[in-house]
Amino acid sequence: MKKYLLFSSLVLLNSAFSQTPLKIGYVDSEIILSQYSEAIKAQGDLDALTNKWSAQLDSMTQAYQASILDYQKKAETMPDDKKLETQQKIIKMEQEILEFRRQKFQQGSGEIFKKQEEIFAPVKKKIYEAIKKVAKEENMSFVFDKSGDILLLYADEAFEITFKVLDVLKRGIN
Repeated sequence: MKKYLLFSSLVLLNSAFSQTPLKIGYVDSEIILSQYSEAIKAQGDLDALTNKWSAQLDSMTQAYQASILDYQKKAETMPDDKKLETQQKIIKMEQEILEFRRQKFQQGSGEIFKKQEEIFAPVKKKIYEAIKKVAKEENMSFVFDKSGDILLLYADEAFEITFKVLDVLKRGIN
């Protein structure tokens, strides 16, 4: 509801204080990210890192599960002090797995989210610069992203600048 009020307010303010018409455009950032070579490379780098860490986590989990199975097979014949030592090793392995998962993949604070910001920061900057360039060339007051949080219920295709932005990105921003 706030988004509709904001948009309505912008339209009313523009018509009340300006004689020039309000020109609004939109892009689909999902299309840009899926077709822009630098974004594709950045996503590939992020995927490679995620796969590497996932493989490490899988390896740790397999070792942990093998230790549990081995312990279960030998527990009856083990002396009590050896049982306790093995149980502590298994608990330590479980804690290491949980800590690794938390450090690498925890929502918002894991290394993968920090790396995503780091890897995509230059890409985002170029995309925003291209959007800004096209918007200025087209004399647009506002540009919305139809794939983002702003809900766009209708958009006349005449105002879409997604492919113009992609063209600027592919040619280089000057």
